[in-house]
Amino acid sequence: MAIQRMDNVGIVVEDLDAAVAFFVELGMELEGRATVEGQVADQCTGLEGVRCDIAMVRTPDGHSRLELAKYRTPAALSDEPRNRPHNILGTHRVMFAVDDIEDTVARLRHHGAELVGEIARFEDSYLLCYVRGPEGIIVGLAEQLG
Repeated sequence: MAIQRMDNVGIVVEDLDAAVAFFVELGMELEGRATVEGQVADQCTGLEGVRCDIAMVRTPDGHSRLELAKYRTPAALSDEPRNRPHNILGTHRVMFAVDDIEDTVARLRHHGAELVGEIARFEDSYLLCYVRGPEGIIVGLAEQLG
Protein backbone atom coordinates (compact mmCIF):
# COMPACT_ATOMS: atom_id res chain seq x y z
CA MET A 1 0.00 0.00 0.00
CA ALA A 2 1.29 3.47 -0.89
CA ILE A 3 0.81 6.73 0.90
CA GLN A 4 -2.15 8.72 -0.43
CA ARG A 5 -1.15 12.24 0.66
CA MET A 6 0.17 14.24 3.56
CA ASP A 7 -2.93 15.27 5.48
CA ASN A 8 -1.55 17.89 7.87
CA VAL A 9 1.29 19.02 10.08
CA GLY A 10 0.48 19.40 13.78
CA ILE A 11 1.89 22.17 15.93
CA VAL A 12 1.25 22.45 19.67
CA VAL A 13 0.83 26.07 20.79
CA GLU A 14 0.15 27.92 24.00
CA ASP A 15 -1.94 30.76 22.49
CA LEU A 16 -4.27 29.22 19.91
CA ASP A 17 -5.91 32.51 18.93
CA ALA A 18 -2.55 34.19 18.26
CA ALA A 19 -1.35 31.23 16.19
CA VAL A 20 -4.56 31.21 14.13
CA ALA A 21 -4.31 34.98 13.55
CA PHE A 22 -0.68 34.62 12.42
CA PHE A 23 -1.41 31.88 9.88
CA VAL A 24 -4.59 33.61 8.63
CA GLU A 25 -2.53 36.78 8.08
CA LEU A 26 -0.07 34.65 6.12
CA GLY A 27 -2.96 33.75 3.81
CA MET A 28 -4.21 30.45 5.20
CA GLU A 29 -7.92 29.90 5.70
CA LEU A 30 -9.49 28.75 8.96
CA GLU A 31 -11.18 25.45 8.17
CA GLY A 32 -12.63 24.93 11.63
CA ARG A 33 -12.13 24.64 15.36
CA ALA A 34 -13.02 21.82 17.71
CA THR A 35 -12.25 20.24 21.06
CA VAL A 36 -10.77 16.76 20.99
CA GLU A 37 -11.05 14.46 24.00
CA GLY A 38 -11.94 10.96 25.05
CA GLN A 39 -10.66 7.45 24.53
CA VAL A 40 -9.62 7.85 20.89
CA ALA A 41 -7.59 10.98 21.69
CA ASP A 42 -5.92 9.18 24.62
CA GLN A 43 -5.14 6.13 22.49
CA CYS A 44 -3.68 8.10 19.57
CA THR A 45 -1.47 10.34 21.68
CA GLY A 46 -0.43 7.85 24.34
CA LEU A 47 -1.54 10.36 26.97
CA GLU A 48 -4.31 10.10 29.57
CA GLY A 49 -7.17 12.55 30.00
CA VAL A 50 -6.58 14.46 26.77
CA ARG A 51 -8.63 17.60 26.28
CA CYS A 52 -7.25 19.64 23.43
CA ASP A 53 -8.60 22.62 21.49
CA ILE A 54 -7.62 22.48 17.84
CA ALA A 55 -7.87 24.78 14.85
CA MET A 56 -7.32 23.52 11.31
CA VAL A 57 -6.00 26.04 8.78
CA ARG A 58 -5.43 25.29 5.11
CA THR A 59 -3.65 26.86 2.19
CA PRO A 60 -5.86 28.61 -0.37
CA ASP A 61 -5.37 25.76 -2.86
CA GLY A 62 -6.79 23.32 -0.29
CA HIS A 63 -3.85 20.91 -0.57
CA SER A 64 -1.98 21.63 2.69
CA ARG A 65 -3.16 22.01 6.26
CA LEU A 66 -1.80 22.80 9.70
CA GLU A 67 -3.48 21.51 12.85
CA LEU A 68 -2.81 23.98 15.64
CA ALA A 69 -3.43 22.42 19.06
CA LYS A 70 -3.68 23.85 22.57
CA TYR A 71 -3.62 21.16 25.26
CA ARG A 72 -5.89 21.83 28.22
CA THR A 73 -5.07 18.46 29.81
CA PRO A 74 -2.54 17.19 30.22
CA ALA A 75 -0.75 20.53 30.13
CA ALA A 76 1.67 21.06 27.25
CA LEU A 77 5.31 20.63 28.12
CA SER A 78 7.77 23.38 27.33
CA ASP A 79 10.93 22.58 25.42
CA GLU A 80 13.10 25.57 26.18
CA PRO A 81 14.41 27.63 24.63
CA ARG A 82 11.68 28.42 22.11
CA ASN A 83 13.97 30.53 19.97
CA ARG A 84 16.22 27.63 19.02
CA PRO A 85 18.59 28.04 16.08
CA HIS A 86 17.66 26.57 12.73
CA ASN A 87 20.19 23.71 12.84
CA ILE A 88 18.57 21.74 15.71
CA LEU A 89 17.73 18.12 14.81
CA GLY A 90 14.06 17.41 14.15
CA THR A 91 11.21 19.09 12.34
CA HIS A 92 10.68 22.69 13.32
CA ARG A 93 9.75 24.71 10.27
CA VAL A 94 7.09 24.87 7.59
CA MET A 95 7.76 26.52 4.20
CA PHE A 96 5.21 28.45 2.16
CA ALA A 97 5.34 29.85 -1.37
CA VAL A 98 4.28 33.51 -1.36
CA ASP A 99 3.77 36.04 -4.12
CA ASP A 100 5.47 39.00 -2.37
CA ILE A 101 7.96 38.11 0.35
CA GLU A 102 8.59 41.66 1.58
CA ASP A 103 4.88 42.42 1.93
CA THR A 104 4.31 39.09 3.68
CA VAL A 105 7.10 39.75 6.19
CA ALA A 106 5.74 43.25 6.85
CA ARG A 107 2.23 41.91 7.51
CA LEU A 108 3.51 39.13 9.77
CA ARG A 109 5.55 41.60 11.85
CA HIS A 110 2.23 42.93 13.16
CA HIS A 111 1.72 39.44 14.65
CA GLY A 112 5.12 39.37 16.33
CA ALA A 113 7.11 37.72 13.54
CA GLU A 114 10.83 38.44 13.33
CA LEU A 115 13.27 37.56 10.58
CA VAL A 116 15.61 34.76 11.67
CA GLY A 117 18.31 36.04 9.28
CA GLU A 118 17.50 38.18 6.29
CA ILE A 119 15.77 37.88 2.93
CA ALA A 120 18.23 36.12 0.63
CA ARG A 121 18.32 35.73 -3.14
CA PHE A 122 18.98 32.24 -4.54
CA GLU A 123 20.38 32.81 -8.02
CA ASP A 124 17.66 34.25 -10.25
CA SER A 125 15.11 31.77 -8.95
CA TYR A 126 13.88 32.66 -5.45
CA LEU A 127 13.84 35.13 -2.62
CA LEU A 128 13.95 33.12 0.62
CA CYS A 129 13.73 33.83 4.33
CA TYR A 130 12.77 32.36 7.67
CA VAL A 131 10.61 34.20 10.16
CA ARG A 132 9.99 33.19 13.74
CA GLY A 133 6.29 33.33 14.51
CA PRO A 134 4.18 32.59 17.58
CA GLU A 135 5.52 29.97 19.99
CA GLY A 136 8.94 30.21 18.30
CA ILE A 137 7.65 28.43 15.17
CA ILE A 138 10.00 28.95 12.23
CA VAL A 139 8.13 29.62 8.99
CA GLY A 140 9.99 29.62 5.69
CA LEU A 141 8.86 31.92 2.91
CA ALA A 142 9.80 31.54 -0.75
CA GLU A 143 8.98 33.97 -3.57
CA GLN A 144 9.65 32.58 -7.03
CA LEU A 145 11.27 35.15 -9.32
CA GLY A 146 10.60 35.69 -12.98
